[in-house]
Amino acid sequence: MEQQIQFENHLGERLAGTLHQPEGEPVGAVVAGHCFTCSRHTGVLRHVCTMLSQAGFMVLRFDFSGNGQSQGEFVQSTWSKQIREMASAVALMKDRGAKWIGLTGHSLGAAIALMAAGRVDGIGAVCRIAGRISPARPMHFLTPLQQQTLAETGAVKFTSRGRQLQLKRDFFDDADHYDLLAATRALDIPMLVVHGDRDTIIPVSEAHLAREANPARVELMIVEGGDHMLSRSEHQQQVGRVVTDWFCRQAGVPVTGASAG
Repeated sequence: MEQQIQFENHLGERLAGTLHQPEGEPVGAVVAGHCFTCSRHTGVLRHVCTMLSQAGFMVLRFDFSGNGQSQGEFVQSTWSKQIREMASAVALMKDRGAKWIGLTGHSLGAAIALMAAGRVDGIGAVCRIAGRISPARPMHFLTPLQQQTLAETGAVKFTSRGRQLQLKRDFFDDADHYDLLAATRALDIPMLVVHGDRDTIIPVSEAHLAREANPARVELMIVEGGDHMLSRSEHQQQVGRVVTDWFCRQAGVPVTGASAG
């Protein structure tokens, strides 16, 4: 069963979420974060969250502030703010009785999930989908002219997914404080890294780098032919099955049939 909910972040802004409730008592909970300038309704997140709930997990996918149906201004976005928003989502799941909690995220959401996993108590496992692991350097999506504008004015406007958006220098400076590779090396919980080998936004080499950084904790799933959004239905189904079975194993409950390999 899906329920549309709202909850507050640390600033009192209302965040929109979709809560997937399983039949019967939940075996655990998972919180899911979306990609940069996206929303909780991307295809791969919907598939993963639906299949997790069918396996018995209570699952929350939500819109970060300034995105989707959540309150807040996109221009105020920072990694630190989104990490705290994921922490707020985890707190909500704990309030609803969750004893075991995992995190997942797609693209930027994968980075947020990784950093939150090291900062929020009680996280049992983390799954990163199409995420970067090398130094963040989020200016890569800006043109040279946009980078010059940012340097001169402290803000930059750009278009993404049909939206006219603006970011302040704070977003980029804040991101520079987070070392994804170091966080992966220090990780003391299991992590599944999912990546399409045809990803032209974040190359699949990032997934292999994550595995090399912490082979004792990191498992890989490479989706043959998969793009950054894992936009093909068969890839979303494949990812949903493998991610679900992996979380089942981490939570100590029966798997549904697929294997992370």
